[in-house]
Amino acid sequence: MSFRLSSRSRARLVGVHPALIAVVEAAITRTTVDFMITEGLRTVERQAVLVKAGASRTARSRHLTGYAVDVAALVEGQVRWDWPLYGRIAEAFKAAARDLKTPLIWGGDWKTLRDGPHFELDRKVFP
Repeated sequence: MSFRLSSRSRARLVGVHPALIAVVEAAITRTTVDFMITEGLRTVERQAVLVKAGASRTARSRHLTGYAVDVAALVEGQVRWDWPLYGRIAEAFKAAARDLKTPLIWGGDWKTLRDGPHFELDRKVFP
């Protein structure tokens, strides 16, 4: 089954680095779990709200530069937060990133504060 990005998801990619957009576009065609983009580029003010709410631990998020996106899994059109779904989405993102030779970090691989919906360009290549 092949999925497509909605116009809403595409709108949320405005301001995101073109290399990351390319990964997202490739991942949606190969994923076994549909997903939507929930957030791309963020303002400093939005980031401050997330830090204050405990949803983020840093004021220096990769979202501030357009180097990160967050996704939500969609099952039968409904948002789902079941952890295994995000591992399957990550497989598609990682495969797309390898094919495009774009170093990518998945928040689900972090040792602390694992973040399954989060994908970002690797700081080593995209400082």
